[in-house]
Amino acid sequence: MIGVVAVGGVLGACARYAIALGWPTAAGGFPWATLVINVAGCAVIGAFLTVLTEAWRAHRLVRPFFGTGVLGGFTTFSTYAVDVQRLMLAGRAAAALGYLAATLLAALVAVWAGAAAARLVIGRRTR
Repeated sequence: MIGVVAVGGVLGACARYAIALGWPTAAGGFPWATLVINVAGCAVIGAFLTVLTEAWRAHRLVRPFFGTGVLGGFTTFSTYAVDVQRLMLAGRAAAALGYLAATLLAALVAVWAGAAAARLVIGRRTR
């Protein structure tokens, strides 16, 4: 089980790193890449877990590999926290607090939207 999560985590972290390299944040700049990564990951988590619990009886290693490993490695609380700290240290307290709140709100909405979208797709396939 640990190996499955670890392999998934490596894949997710590599994907996140590639996006961050392609969309770097300038010193003191707003961390758009991390925000988008976390929100997108939350949407996928919402959809994935909805499909797993409501429509698909997957192999027992799928959830730890993809849910915990890939998506856990892709989304990032640590980078989010460091980004907030960097904005604060750059004297951009309003941006830091906005980022802090916007990420939380957008992530929650993304999980809900991902789950809702999955339910729409599941509903269409079962009719």
